[in-house]
Amino acid sequence: MSILWFRRDLRLTDHPALLEAVASGDEVLPVFVRDPALLRRAGVRAGRLAASLAALSGDTGGALVVRTGDPAEVIAGLAREVGAGRVHISRESTPYGRCRDDRVRAALDADGRELVTTGSPYAVGPGRVLSGSGEPYKVFTPFSRAWHEHGWPPPGERPDHIPWTTASGEGPPEVPARAGGTAAAGEAAALTRWREFLHDDLQAYDEQRDRPDLDTTSRLSAYLKYGEIHPRTILAELADHPAAGGEGARRFVTELAWREFYADVLWHRPRSAWRDLRDPLAGMPYDHGPGVEDLVEAWRQGRTGYPFVDAGMRQLLAEGWMHNRVRMVTASFLVKDLHVWWPVGARHFLDHLVDGDLASNNHGWQWVAGTGTDASPYFRVFNPVTQGRRFDPDGEYVRRWVPELAHLSGAAAHEPWRAPGGYDGGYPSPIVDHAEERREALRRYDLARDADR
Repeated sequence: MSILWFRRDLRLTDHPALLEAVASGDEVLPVFVRDPALLRRAGVRAGRLAASLAALSGDTGGALVVRTGDPAEVIAGLAREVGAGRVHISRESTPYGRCRDDRVRAALDADGRELVTTGSPYAVGPGRVLSGSGEPYKVFTPFSRAWHEHGWPPPGERPDHIPWTTASGEGPPEVPARAGGTAAAGEAAALTRWREFLHDDLQAYDEQRDRPDLDTTSRLSAYLKYGEIHPRTILAELADHPAAGGEGARRFVTELAWREFYADVLWHRPRSAWRDLRDPLAGMPYDHGPGVEDLVEAWRQGRTGYPFVDAGMRQLLAEGWMHNRVRMVTASFLVKDLHVWWPVGARHFLDHLVDGDLASNNHGWQWVAGTGTDASPYFRVFNPVTQGRRFDPDGEYVRRWVPELAHLSGAAAHEPWRAPGGYDGGYPSPIVDHAEERREALRRYDLARDADR
């Protein structure tokens, strides 16, 4: 008997570790371990995970075994219990996941059992794309070129027959009424959503991807987070699509490459999960203390007085998701208008994002903060009003999430201070003056840059 230990790969199609387990000729015991160390900070993802596990349980015909505890103890104990000689997994790339798997491997080795690693959650496994000198890439554009040149194998088919077996367990956790977001979970839902996007929105993706009012992005981030669809499946079906040569497809593949790049950076630089990747701004002065915490709390609740920022923060609380353009604007507001170090915002996002992925989230924050790879220069400060007017030109996104401004038509919703009766709905005044805080951010940037010389 073999164990297939599911983690960020909650599907049966194009699952290399599953294919390896089936190829061994053994019966396959499907297992998921609810790890308390991860559940403590899962936030809304706990509900979304429960929904995904319920779908996976159905896909395995009810064979899925769910247990809770330290994976090193649970997996080694279960292998002894059922007499499994091998435990099959997809390779993990996060700092915690790698350490956890090392502990599980040691526990299995002590019993004469084997941890077999096949595949990863990425088209190209983190750490495999290197420069000609064998070094990791530090900048996205050359990484992207090398990633394309490296290529990836075609997706594997779902096995015609999987010899599932089962054992005692807790069963999938109960799915909350609102399982962390509004979308259905599971592999079937992932494939449906991907093909809807492929058919309906891919062609215009390059032009519309920055428009939160249109809601025409793929919404695949959560499905990729839980591995309900593999990026190789997406890339293969995209390559065969009539729009494959268009700008929409090119831009969408670039976004997948960014996801792979951030995972690669985290693989090589684990400390970058919660510390500045680049050192030049290590001396940047940030604000803290009770007064600043009040400002941060206004940001968290979507009550900054800047409508585009507040719409995004309220969408995050309501849906567990936020449009990527708005993620950049809200992040810039925290770091450069409120002068707060980026991990404060990154933690809030991870507490509330259904698609919260350590590599993409935290390196995305560093891109905005100017401390990461391909960092936007620190002096690039997003103006929340001009960003709103450009990417939500009719104010529809703001009115959707900020009902206090529903009485303002068109782009007036972005500047209630200019509209007669703009505050009649009870919307708050701006908590800071953006122009002043932009100047302050640049002053601090100059100080930090001079100190690094």
